[in-house]
Order: sequence, then structure tokens, then C-alpha cells
Amino acid sequence: MRNKWLKLTLGLLLILIVGLAAACSKDEQSQAPKTEPDEQEQEEPVGEPEETEEPAYENVYPLTGIGTNDPVDNRIVAVMINNHYKARPQSGLTKADIVFEILAEGRITRFMALFHSEQPEVVGPVRSARPYYFNLADDYGALYVYHGAANFIEDMLKNGAADHLNGAYHDNDGHLFKRSQDRVAPHNSYLQFDAVKEVAEEKGYEMQADYEPLPFLDEGETAAISGDSASEVSFSYNDTPVRYVYDEEQEKYLRYNGDSQTVELDSDKAVQLDNVLIMATHHEVIDDAGRREVDMESGGKAYLLQKGVVQEVQWANIDGKILPVKDGEPAGLVPGKTWINVVPDRQSLEETVTIN
Repeated sequence: MRNKWLKLTLGLLLILIVGLAAACSKDEQSQAPKTEPDEQEQEEPVGEPEETEEPAYENVYPLTGIGTNDPVDNRIVAVMINNHYKARPQSGLTKADIVFEILAEGRITRFMALFHSEQPEVVGPVRSARPYYFNLADDYGALYVYHGAANFIEDMLKNGAADHLNGAYHDNDGHLFKRSQDRVAPHNSYLQFDAVKEVAEEKGYEMQADYEPLPFLDEGETAAISGDSASEVSFSYNDTPVRYVYDEEQEKYLRYNGDSQTVELDSDKAVQLDNVLIMATHHEVIDDAGRREVDMESGGKAYLLQKGVVQEVQWANIDGKILPVKDGEPAGLVPGKTWINVVPDRQSLEETVTIN
């Protein structure tokens, strides 16, 4: 009996000792300092930020210098556009890569818009041909589109002066040309641009072409453009001055006829320009109708507006292209759209143009 109680007592004592040991171990664990996680688990190393690479383009639009992955082998289309006050606002000018503005008869100018990187739906109002315009179009390798011409001018074109489409033969056909009911003739004939390729190919004209890009500045060269400040530049062909006003936010020049901004007829979208070349050259009236010859070959003085500044340059005809030249080399264009104003040299450029 005594042995039985002894064994029971020893068993209880053993259980008590084991319980106390377990409790102490648990308490030690709760009081032990927490170990730091492995450095790899604690924080992933932060890598250097990846550099943003400039997009690489397969092609560049030859008249704007802007890169693209689209084909650029479509032919340039040059369209004669009316600038009579009854023809404003016009349609299509915001999509033109280059616009030439030159006097026609009297003191009224006419535009020739070169379309390549963008194709508008409608262009116009379209007006008649002039030799100095179709010679320029041919030099740029363009198809020349106009509406009507004097007989001797039409004969020159038919004899091969330039590939051409005359709207007089398609007047209001609803396919290549349409007359607007909102304006009166001759200020209401509009080119339907989508039909140009089809009609031109029917006449046997090639509508694919390879062009060498004009000389354009890179980003560093554009940032380094220097000259005198030119926030507003104006000059006159007639009683309504042409004005270019620099938009600092857009870094573009906006064009005005007097106080009326040059915008799209249907959308009021403004013409915005990266380059404006104002060039002086010899003009001569050659007939009783007031038609002119304009010298587009000899070169001369010019002002080049870019990025809110003006440079005094020369203009030159280089392989048929009208370009600004400085120190005997092409000055380079800012990638984008260009407007070229051709003014008579009857007085100095300094007297013709006001710069503010």
C-alpha cells in the first residue's frame, strides 16, 4: 500500500515538473526578441528607372519631316485654292504640308496647297491655273489640280508642263468636283479629294512616287534656334494685312487676314504653322488681264519665322524646292507645316514687313 502511494506521488510530481518546464519554455519564447527577416524578404532591391527611348519610325514624311510607320510613297497633290474674301473660310488648309501664297490678278492672292502627309475630304474653293504655280507643282513632283485656265495656259499644261486635273472638265460632276449651294460662282467649286487618285490614274498618271525629304532640324537644333523675337509679324498685299501671331503654348504661328483668323470652314480649326517663310522676288504684269510672271528661280532676301523668333535669311530654289538659306547652306525647317509668302520686291523687305 505504501509503495502504491509512493508511485502515485512520484507520478503527480513528474506531471507538475513537466508542466512547469513547458510553461517556462513558452514564456521564454514570448519574451525572446523577434528575429529580423532575411534582407531579400525584407526589401526587394530597387532597379534604375528605364530610359524612355525615342520611337523608331520606318519612314519620314518628306514635306513635314515627321516620322511615321505608314507608307510615304503616295504622290503629292497640289491644289489651287481661292483666297477672295467671298471664299473664306476655306476647306482643307489645315491638312496641307506646305502652302504657297502668291499674287494672282490685281492685289488678290491665291494659294497652292501641297497635300501629302494628310488627305482632307474636301478642298477649296478651287480656282484657275497660273504658270508660276504649275511650274512649282511640277518641281515638287506633284499632281496639279485647278479649276479653269486661260487658253494659252491650258495649252501649256496639255503639252506636258505638268501632270494635271482641270475641274472645268469635271464641273459639279458629284465625283471629283461639287458646287456648294452656300456660295456663288466662282467661289463655290470644291475638290472631292478621295476621287483624285482614281481620276488621275484613269488619265494615265502615276500616283506613287519617292521623294527626298526636305532639310529638317533635329530636336537639339530646333531648341537652339536663335534670332529676334517675333510674336507678331504683318505685311500687306492689299488693304487687308496678312498677320502671323505666335501662340507660345502651342509653339505655332497662327495666320490671320486682318482680324479674321484662317480656319477651316466646317470646324473652325485653326491653321497652325511651324515655319513661315516670307520671301521677296520680282513680279511683272504681262497682259491686260493683270496676269503676272513671278521669278521663283533667282533667290533673294527672306524672313524665316520659327519658334517665336525671326531670322534674316536668303531664299533659294534648290532642285526646284524653295528653301531658306543661311551662310550658303539650307537653314533647316522645324518638323511640321510650312507657309511660304511670296511678296513683290518693289520695296525692301524691311519696309514691307512689320515685326513685333
